[in-house]
Amino acid sequence: MSQELYTNLAIFVMSLLVGFEVMSKIPSTLQTPMMSGANAIHGVVVVGAFVIAAEANSWIFYILAFLGAFFAAVNVAGGYTVTDRMLGMFNRPKKSASKEDENK
Repeated sequence: MSQELYTNLAIFVMSLLVGFEVMSKIPSTLQTPMMSGANAIHGVVVVGAFVIAAEANSWIFYILAFLGAFFAAVNVAGGYTVTDRMLGMFNRPKKSASKEDENK
């Protein structure tokens, strides 16, 4: 194994440990803003898939890059949809015009 592989593996393991520690310390009231920030981070995965596609030299790598970009884009869009729905639960219901006329 090369030194570059050891370095990349060490960075990966350290990011897993740091991510686990950060996520376990977040209270439940901050999960919605955290989810929104995580969706922005997933945008980096889309960019990474584009970089892989630019470096691809085989049709297998093109398919993998497409699948990576597709699933990352679905993850980002779904995450923002869920975040929007969760934040919508905190809005007050809108009063209808007929109820305002009855109160006058």
